[in-house]
Amino acid sequence: MLRAVTLLCLLLAVPVLGVLGSWLVFDAESLATLQHQWQTVLPEYLWHSGLLALGVAIGVALLGGATAAAVTLFDFPLRRVFEWALLLPLAMPAYVLAYAYTDFLQFSGPLQMALRELTGAQGALWPDVRSLPGAVALFILCLYPYVYLLTRAALGERAVPLMEAARLLGAGSARRVREVALPLARPALAAGVALALMETLADYGVVSYFGLTTVTTGIYHAWLGMNDSIAASQLASVLLAGVALLMWLERRAQRRLRFATGGRGAAHGAEARPIELQGASAAFAFALCLLPVLLGFALPVAVLLRLVVIEAHDAGALDAAAWSRFADWGWTSLRLALMAAALAVALSLTLAFAARTRRGGLLNFATRVVALGYAVPGAVIAVGILLPVGWLQAVAPGAGTTALVTGTAFGLMYAYLVRFSAVALQSVEAGYARVPLSVDESARLLGVPQRRMFFELHVPLLRRSALAAALLVFVDVMKELPATLLLRPFDSDTLAVVAYQLARDERLGEAALPSIAIVAVGLIPVLLLSRAMRERAPRA
Repeated sequence: MLRAVTLLCLLLAVPVLGVLGSWLVFDAESLATLQHQWQTVLPEYLWHSGLLALGVAIGVALLGGATAAAVTLFDFPLRRVFEWALLLPLAMPAYVLAYAYTDFLQFSGPLQMALRELTGAQGALWPDVRSLPGAVALFILCLYPYVYLLTRAALGERAVPLMEAARLLGAGSARRVREVALPLARPALAAGVALALMETLADYGVVSYFGLTTVTTGIYHAWLGMNDSIAASQLASVLLAGVALLMWLERRAQRRLRFATGGRGAAHGAEARPIELQGASAAFAFALCLLPVLLGFALPVAVLLRLVVIEAHDAGALDAAAWSRFADWGWTSLRLALMAAALAVALSLTLAFAARTRRGGLLNFATRVVALGYAVPGAVIAVGILLPVGWLQAVAPGAGTTALVTGTAFGLMYAYLVRFSAVALQSVEAGYARVPLSVDESARLLGVPQRRMFFELHVPLLRRSALAAALLVFVDVMKELPATLLLRPFDSDTLAVVAYQLARDERLGEAALPSIAIVAVGLIPVLLLSRAMRERAPRA
């Protein structure tokens, strides 16, 4: 079993190894391609990607950290509501946010038309939202919850009780925030920013729709536009190196965060009360928490619903053919998401059980390999799958490997497992952490074989963790765009792909319905997460 599990994990590492292995066959043609990219497009790709990452890092750190500090350290009107409402933008994929704001803010959008009619102005009232600053703003609005979640947890566990102790020692509120809360929040801020930047660098929908030239769009242009696998693999390696650096920074921050939040301070969180704000301070905190919810969730949802109503009205209600197409897209997305969720949970249960019963260096390495997948962008995974397939096809033309992976459900499911098995594994391992090892020892003393212990003892105990893992993978697959664009079966489009294609063709009204469906599905884990946080939070 150990060998089979390890082999399966290494199979999931093939895409990453394929991208890195492209440098093993570095020849004169590869060098010429690299030199050509450096002289033409690569500096622009790196410059735009760097500017995008820098803007998003600063924005999510400020917005996520400020909102987390507001709801954790201070008391103001509707603070309890904002504790969970600030998570709602997590349900909004960045590319859906881009479609909504493009329609709302463009020259022919409802806002500019109303303002021109009201003021009598002529021409555009502001620059096009489809720009680098617009992309930075949209990423900040949908990714700040990563920083908010981690920073709020860090502040709630340690900062609140320590600030109470500082108050008893005579420190003023400003000094308590500056010298107690902020230092404790630094590891959480760093980890949250790293996660947000991974999502930013992995994105294809927003940067492609806005016409930006980043490393991600360069990969697709090299592969699909120029049919140059060497250039695509080199760009994928650049993106993979950036993500690896972010992963290292995030894990380092998480280690510091565990140290910072350790101890017994969390047990006394209920004894400490947040600082009560009044007047202008309370109004500022209220506005600070309200704006991200309005701009990152409420307004985009309203814009999408408006587009759906307009599209239905213009068509005289959506006809049977339109609903039939939507049903086909929805069924394709549902089927792929259910299959990926089931396979990812089965894999994670098997791997976690093997790691629990047979500890070893090779198995630990295999587990880390699976954990890498979620941080690897979908574009890199797609290129990493297609490259080895091309090599095998060149070596053995009759093997049929290309037909097996390219444009098939098998190839797409393989990419989903590489990308999202880590999500399921993390949830299952968290469930196993709550099952004492004494349970296994008791079963062994009774002579229970491992197979029976797994199915009759562990699986029932891990039922809730497995369901949570399946839900997370299901939602992630429903929203996934980059790998699906390259590997999906022909004439089998998902909601995410259809929404992207319709928006790219400036058919935003038709793109609204699949977009709102994706947001509705994404709300499920967000609402469950907010409920779990409310249950764990101490009452002030």
